Amino acid sequence: MIYLKSRAEIEKMRRANVIVAEVLAVLKETVRPGMTTLELDELAERMTLEKGAKPAFKGYGVAGRVFRHSLCTSVNEEIVHGVPSKRVLKEGDILGMDFGVVHEGFYGDSAVTVGLGQVSPEAERLMRVTETALSEGIEMLREGNRLGDLGSTIQGIAERSGYSVVREFVGHGIGKKLHEEPPVPNYGEAGKGHRLRAGMVLAVEPMVNAGKKEIAILEDGWTAVTRDRSLAAHFEHSIAVTPDGPYVLSRL
Repeated sequence: MIYLKSRAEIEKMRRANVIVAEVLAVLKETVRPGMTTLELDELAERMTLEKGAKPAFKGYGVAGRVFRHSLCTSVNEEIVHGVPSKRVLKEGDILGMDFGVVHEGFYGDSAVTVGLGQVSPEAERLMRVTETALSEGIEMLREGNRLGDLGSTIQGIAERSGYSVVREFVGHGIGKKLHEEPPVPNYGEAGKGHRLRAGMVLAVEPMVNAGKKEIAILEDGWTAVTRDRSLAAHFEHSIAVTPDGPYVLSRL
């Protein structure tokens, strides 16, 4: 069931998402070669608690597995759900940081991919195309459009650039739960899928591989990687559909 949010609920979600955006902004400024992904996780959690919110991912369980960190850190060929560790980040790495909080009973969720120091032209282009796909996809979130309009826009931008879109993981509705209906694929056919209505709030998150679309899951049970070990990028915003167009809740 798709839950339509009131204006007051959307403003509560905006406050949660501002916290997410503020934390990610600090992480982007802080991350550098020589840091570990665990240090970033600890910083994200500390900032969240100081702001009166709770980390959304810590303690999240699925299929008997529990995620024990506040931040997802995905490096290079890792697509999503990377587990923070003592891994030391290096010059030229690209790092996906996916973060969420719960505040006033509502969730916020956003993700960015950043380069550490001097990255390759291939990595720069992959990140730029993926972020563009998100921006162009957001423009499709207007009353009367369909989810297929969003998915086909993202898929088209990625594939015209020579990249592929992950199928196993998709965006989602968001609100009083981190994952609500409907699923929000980053692929599809224009004119198909759920019709968009004011009050829907969706987490849109293109996951784009530089190589083929096939993935694998590492032994930790969480980290998704490209099967061909090509680079991957991930960007995400939480967006409300309103009568005036898309309202990006997780943008500062």
